Amino acid sequence: MVHIQDDEAARADDGIRTRDPHLGKVMLYQLSHVRADAAASGLTIADIIVPGQSQGAALLQLPGIGMITDVEAVGLRGLQAPCARFAGLVATDLREVSHDPSVLDSGGRWVVVATYEGEFTAARFAQWRPGPAEAVAGGWVGPEHRGWRSSMSREQYLAAVGEVRGCIARGEVYQANVCRILSAHLPQPQGADLGGLHALLARGNPAPYQGFLRLPGLQIATASPELFLERLGGRVRTGPIKGTGRAASDLQTKDSAENVMIVDLMRNDLSRICRTGSVSVPRLLEQEQHPGLVHLVSEVVGHLRPGTDWPAIFDALLPPGSVSGAPKSSAVRILRAVEPVARGPYCGAIGWVDADSGRAVLGVGIRTFWTEGDGLLHFGTGAGITWGSDPLREWQETELKASHLLAVAAGQWPPSGDPGRSSR
Repeated sequence: MVHIQDDEAARADDGIRTRDPHLGKVMLYQLSHVRADAAASGLTIADIIVPGQSQGAALLQLPGIGMITDVEAVGLRGLQAPCARFAGLVATDLREVSHDPSVLDSGGRWVVVATYEGEFTAARFAQWRPGPAEAVAGGWVGPEHRGWRSSMSREQYLAAVGEVRGCIARGEVYQANVCRILSAHLPQPQGADLGGLHALLARGNPAPYQGFLRLPGLQIATASPELFLERLGGRVRTGPIKGTGRAASDLQTKDSAENVMIVDLMRNDLSRICRTGSVSVPRLLEQEQHPGLVHLVSEVVGHLRPGTDWPAIFDALLPPGSVSGAPKSSAVRILRAVEPVARGPYCGAIGWVDADSGRAVLGVGIRTFWTEGDGLLHFGTGAGITWGSDPLREWQETELKASHLLAVAAGQWPPSGDPGRSSR
């Protein structure tokens, strides 16, 4: 972070607001007497402007962004430096941001976000040190649990499920995952830091693939229970989840059939990049307990063909089969027609890649909150649709998946009610 010391030449409550010419968004930074801890923040101070003295001179150099200018003095405070938290490590000192997946083959350790639609962002941090999985939660002020709005009403969602079932009846698809995006206004959008929300999630909804990323214009806090891809050299592994209930007794024959369909899809996806005969299923239809939920989980593994690069891996596996459908190409086409908004990081892939050691762990972007600097917090929820689906039950599954997480985001932990029921 940038540390503040009182300076007689500048008022302690002074600050600066700059418009980033690359992102087109206003960024807020502290002023007074400033020194930069480069190892912690990744920032370099190019010049210091005391409010009232000058306008228009360059002030801050942000790695991956460039020099920020167009300085306007305001009475605002608070610098949020780029950082990330994954796998018990804290990443700082941002050096590079790229939208080309081929950089993952070049070297360095990266945090990766690939959206459901295929947009790719990778951030290379120079410093990775052991640290707690979560930051301090005290600064988070989330939306009230009744303040969320859904991209589809219940009636619209039921209609979308009906359309998918019609496609299944015509033989166009076997299964498709119909999703909706929930959005809420942040009470304090100027200073919203999802690091605090990530801390709440780590306590109220611990997950094996939880993580946090803060970049200019993008923050993500994920509590994903599902493995998109683990890589150890040439060995790759994925862990599709299909089948969700409050308890094991809620799981039905439909859930098992859906899981097997997605396992077959993932076997096919991995076969595109793995050696012939190397793809196997060591775990099938195992039950896993998660906060407030039980899931059916399987595992598919394989060994990459020599020379397989990261662009080929993402091309073969995105979007994840468990949140799209089978056959994948048909499911994606149908879902594009019935879902009114883009999913973004939800249902994509989020995690880290160490290009030097050939290791990586990325979770499927479910149970994930994100903000893009527009004052809105976003969250997605969905359900897999088969011919045997009951539309109302599928809507209720989306509510079940959202309820606990939205309560945590509102600071209600443990949750006192079922906020997912109020999502409209």
